[in-house]
Amino acid sequence: MAATVRPIQINHLSPESFAPYGTVIEPKEDGTPFGAEDAELELTRGTPRLYIMRLPRRPMRVKQITRHRQVTQCLASVGGKPWLIAVAPPLNVEDPQAEPALEDIKAFLIPGDVAIKLHRGSWHAGPFFDADEVSFFNLELSNTNEVDHQNCYLDKKYGTVFEFKE
Repeated sequence: MAATVRPIQINHLSPESFAPYGTVIEPKEDGTPFGAEDAELELTRGTPRLYIMRLPRRPMRVKQITRHRQVTQCLASVGGKPWLIAVAPPLNVEDPQAEPALEDIKAFLIPGDVAIKLHRGSWHAGPFFDADEVSFFNLELSNTNEVDHQNCYLDKKYGTVFEFKE
């Protein structure tokens, strides 16, 4: 049986609207003291890794969503290009069987001049973009993709695939 394609509305990104999923990291003056608007990182469960990942364009459809239960993750486009991400809140982080509800999945357009930090356990799909290829700064643990990569296949579990809608 083929999955039903459903539109997912793109929400306005603000620190408040993104708070259930993570932190919006906006530019600020050099020397600004650490404060409540800064990203609090959880990188103590392994060796932190900052790298630039190069991604090709892919269909603007969300068939699966992923979470990392051991680490926060930071993402930003290298060339200042905007991009899209689908997210769901980090409920039941300690339960490896927990999965997000369809109604909890939201989409955001990330401007090219900000980064995001995903809370430990936040579900995410993306980055998605229109360009042929975009590189992203990615901060996570050195082995996140090998040992801390839980997937929920929306097309198989719910018979649903989300498509980004402006």
